[in-house]
Amino acid sequence: MEQGALIRAQVEPGTTAFLNGDSIKVSPQGEFAFGFAREAELTQELKVVYPDGLTQIMPLNISAKEYKIDRVNGISKKIMKPDPKAVERSRKDSKQVKAARAQFSEQGAFNQDFIWPLTGRISGVYGSQRVYNGKPGNPHYGVDVAAKTGTVVVAPADGVISLSVPDMFYSGGTIILDHGYGVSSSFLHLSKLYVKEGESIKQGQPIAEVGATGRVTGPHLDWRVNWYQMRLDPVTIVPSMKSVLAGKNK
Repeated sequence: MEQGALIRAQVEPGTTAFLNGDSIKVSPQGEFAFGFAREAELTQELKVVYPDGLTQIMPLNISAKEYKIDRVNGISKKIMKPDPKAVERSRKDSKQVKAARAQFSEQGAFNQDFIWPLTGRISGVYGSQRVYNGKPGNPHYGVDVAAKTGTVVVAPADGVISLSVPDMFYSGGTIILDHGYGVSSSFLHLSKLYVKEGESIKQGQPIAEVGATGRVTGPHLDWRVNWYQMRLDPVTIVPSMKSVLAGKNK
């Protein structure tokens, strides 16, 4: 258990669960998920109440992670000041994204063994951050995989499309795939979208193509995983990219 991790759990059906006192939805099969944010407290508590009334309290010790921090100085004030029109548009985009991630469904796909939606060179990691003229920018909350525009992106697990927008300001072509019980995947900077909202998707199904849309410097896939609004590290639920690429080269 570490900062940024998505945790999947199995208990006896009929059990209720609480993380730090907050209720967690548990499936009829006794499956549930929860996560730890980028800067999560290192001591947390999971409580489960079994069908017979027995209560178990489990202290959770969370490992801290070190994140890549780049410091960039000497940037002009004009560049640092955002365009008001861009800010307004990004706020509208953000509302759509938050609404999609807030959805709850009873799909059990969140408990599947996830696969990489795209394989290749990792060009950006979760939690990294740039500090501009001493002012911290927003951390990067996904994993970037570099690829040529037009490279096919597949679903890492089953789910239902909760958002499909071709032209968001910052993220460009954007898809959100709901895996159930608060767990979702987001795919950013896409050049072509194959799917529509409400469509049921199977693991490995092509859903889009890599692009350089939105505010980026080159083509790549930015894959993100959320538990509701909590931003998590996708690499905590897939095999290492190195092992996957090694397997392909055999």
